Amino acid sequence: MSEAAADARRITVTLPDGATRAYAAGTTAAEVAADIAPSLGKAAFAAKIDGRLTDLSEKLEGDAALAIVTGRDDEALELIRHDCAHIMARAVQELWPDVKVTIGPVVEHGWYYDFDRAEPFTEADFDAIEARMRQIIAARDPVRTEVWPRERAVAHYRAAGEPFKVELIEAIPGDEPIRMYWHGPWQDLCRGPHLAHTGQVPPDAFKLMRVAGAYWRGDSRNRQLQRIYGVAFRSRKDLEAHLTMLEEAARRDHRRLGREMKLFHLQEEAPGMVFWHPQGWTIYRALEDYMRRRLTAAGYKEIRTPQVVDRKLWEASGHWDKYRENMFITEIDESAEGAAHANEKRVNALKPMNCPCHVQIYNRDLKSYRDLPLRLAEFGSCHRYESSGSMHGLMRVRGFTQDDAHIFCTEDQIEDECAKFIALLGSVYADLGFPSFDIKLSTRPEQRVGSDEIWDKAEAALESAIRKITNDYEVDPGEGAFYGPKLDFKLTDAIGREWQCGTFQADFNLPERLDAEYVDASGEKRRPVMMHRAILGSFERFLGILIENCAGRFPLWLAPTQAVVATIVSDADGYAAEVVSALRAAGLRVEPDLRNEKINYKVREHSAAHVPAILALGRQEVESRTVSLRRLGEQGQKAMPLGEAVSLLAAEAAPPDLRVG
Repeated sequence: MSEAAADARRITVTLPDGATRAYAAGTTAAEVAADIAPSLGKAAFAAKIDGRLTDLSEKLEGDAALAIVTGRDDEALELIRHDCAHIMARAVQELWPDVKVTIGPVVEHGWYYDFDRAEPFTEADFDAIEARMRQIIAARDPVRTEVWPRERAVAHYRAAGEPFKVELIEAIPGDEPIRMYWHGPWQDLCRGPHLAHTGQVPPDAFKLMRVAGAYWRGDSRNRQLQRIYGVAFRSRKDLEAHLTMLEEAARRDHRRLGREMKLFHLQEEAPGMVFWHPQGWTIYRALEDYMRRRLTAAGYKEIRTPQVVDRKLWEASGHWDKYRENMFITEIDESAEGAAHANEKRVNALKPMNCPCHVQIYNRDLKSYRDLPLRLAEFGSCHRYESSGSMHGLMRVRGFTQDDAHIFCTEDQIEDECAKFIALLGSVYADLGFPSFDIKLSTRPEQRVGSDEIWDKAEAALESAIRKITNDYEVDPGEGAFYGPKLDFKLTDAIGREWQCGTFQADFNLPERLDAEYVDASGEKRRPVMMHRAILGSFERFLGILIENCAGRFPLWLAPTQAVVATIVSDADGYAAEVVSALRAAGLRVEPDLRNEKINYKVREHSAAHVPAILALGRQEVESRTVSLRRLGEQGQKAMPLGEAVSLLAAEAAPPDLRVG
């Protein structure tokens, strides 16, 4: 078709409000925006053509639905961050022309870009890079794109001395276009889309944060690069709010508080395994005791299963194929047991999860429909191999304990069990300081076990169950477990961060693979549905979240030391022993402080250790048999009779499920 014929061909563009406009084929999204309103043309960042985010320079060749993206739209922030990555790379190469560029994706809150440079970058370089970035933004350089033949793109980067770009192009599948972007005179390989010009990046709403090492393409056998991270937002106000949040997060960091409060530590000889100190283990046990009571009250039966299990069970369950790289394997030479086992090595695995073992307990005797639902709970010790780079304090470890349970039920019991679980989870979260949570329904992943028919049934059952309870949930496609769909429960902490802890998973596959059965009302054998569920998830991770949410200031019932009895004068030592004894008799975890130090020093020290209550005793308190009660975070103190103080603190120290009234 000739150019004249193409220009003569008219297309229909449908706008978000349903209005339609006619244009010549080949009209760009930018031209449509300017035609709708000159102000829209100036404000346009990008376009969505039939729902696909694209550059404003994209030509409309046929009838299409078109939406113009401006700075107010959600997509704009990702575009700003993506352009910041390119603008930073351009600034770096303008400042240091010998630097080689690699990749620069958008990540949460910002971006990073990996560079190959002989000299190390330091944070002292950030001011110069940021200043050059602002110059590039102020220049309002146009952003343009072209699609090149693969051979031309490779030749271009070889000539430019950019070997990493050559390798990237060679890894792109043959049917994908090679898209080249220019931000003013600087060029990069990228899928896009990008902004219309560099001036659309807010000059006062980004900041470079840190530099780290990173291997090319994530492989430790490859060259180590230097990765510079940055954050970007729509406005200076949003940036400042984020930086304030980071400062608060650093103040609450569970690793720092763990050291200061002597709760736990980790060390190189046992990577990813937690050494719990007395104070930390006290919190751990208080939480475990609370969860045990809640589960018992909810009809769960606690069990215990082995930590080391033969690979045959993992093969039968499907974990060996799907999860092998994350399992710790051990081989045992059984030839010592006798000739029958000569030259035989038994391959075992430390269990990464508890589910197959729970089925073994279920299978020990034939169940009737009258036995269902059967709720089996275990504080199961699990081990998973996590890469050293992914481990992070208590948040990601290799050895952990789950508040795990499995509900064996019939299909028509799923909805009721789901409702009961969500009610229990909501009550537990509220007791632990998280009054609200969000729900996500995660559907079948690409790598999975079981037929599509089974997955259809499992997904339909779980979605029906959650709809009977609430419509306030999101669908997360492809994020289900390999054996079944799941509901994930996300709570929000005191500074707005989301954490996924609880889960409720419908599994029709594992009972089939491990031959679990029950006898129905008509005497027929059927497969139960296996519901995997957890509220806290990992005790270790949840405690990390709890430490940060509380900033180390635990509610009295969880605090490792609930009260300190501190003397002002040595004459009060005898009375202090009596006060300590009364508090301990009431069930409180209390310590005396009889040191020859000033009371202000003692108060500061115990406040820094986040002790919730300090009872100060001087001559006046001894004579009147009172105490001066000081609360953590409060100014001043309150005098009260000893018996009143004991009753008050004992009532407050009771776990939420054991409180009266």
